[in-house]
Amino acid sequence: MDDRTLLKTVMDIVGRDRCLDDCAIIPFDDQVMVATTDMLHATTDFVGGMTDWQIGWMSAAVTLSDIASMGAAPRYMLMAVGLDRWEQLAGVMQGAHDCCTKFGATIIGGDIDRHAELTIVSTGLGIVEKTYLVRRSGAHPGDLVCITGTCGQAQAFLEGYPRHKLALFEPQPRVTEGQALGRAGVSCMMDVSDGIALSLYDLCDANDCGFSIESTKVPLPAGIPPAQARELALHGGGDYELIFTCPEEKHPIEGVPYTVIGKVIADRRALVDGQVLEKRGYQHTWS
Repeated sequence: MDDRTLLKTVMDIVGRDRCLDDCAIIPFDDQVMVATTDMLHATTDFVGGMTDWQIGWMSAAVTLSDIASMGAAPRYMLMAVGLDRWEQLAGVMQGAHDCCTKFGATIIGGDIDRHAELTIVSTGLGIVEKTYLVRRSGAHPGDLVCITGTCGQAQAFLEGYPRHKLALFEPQPRVTEGQALGRAGVSCMMDVSDGIALSLYDLCDANDCGFSIESTKVPLPAGIPPAQARELALHGGGDYELIFTCPEEKHPIEGVPYTVIGKVIADRRALVDGQVLEKRGYQHTWS
């Protein structure tokens, strides 16, 4: 059992459309508030060697990344911290505060309790004009498939490449890029926290079309043998880049560094080099 399969249980209760995007959508006047929450645990998310400050930074960054994927500007954050050791609180909150400050958000509340392991729940709120809101749905055959930055770096650190440490310990949510892409009129977007492959399957679920990419066009993490680097880029998790589709006439989008890695196709499948892309990446699982 994995988290995506379990999500179908939630869809049956609250409705499928409410579970497809990185954020919930709350319309008001000519703007939209987007809301998202993430839960991170010591045993599944925080790697040995991380400082308390980095744990706090990461906990805020993952939520800010969801807001960025909707084309929205982060505004507010709530932090709920379950502590097994109370001494960690100051460092965790300082890291979360510094991350929020860098990307335009303010911590306005939260909760503290005792927990069997360090557990942090971050809830973020952002604002975007309705015109510039971007969802996972909206792709059309012929659109370009594009990605910011380089995926696979966080997993590369876990597999023994220390030069990529900060990609995992101090992720940089693409907040400025997300807003610029929304204003430019990209057709759909999400963040790539679970890897390119799983993200493409998530986009297939949200659209009535498919996605075909070329492995030779995918940016690869540096300092790694090409075959392994390609594996990491396609299936590694822990990177907070943005994957999006863009009508060809809108390319290039000024001011946003990104790479075109493929095209949207009519057939509802995820392909790499013309072959079915293995549906694999970072997932929570239950035996």
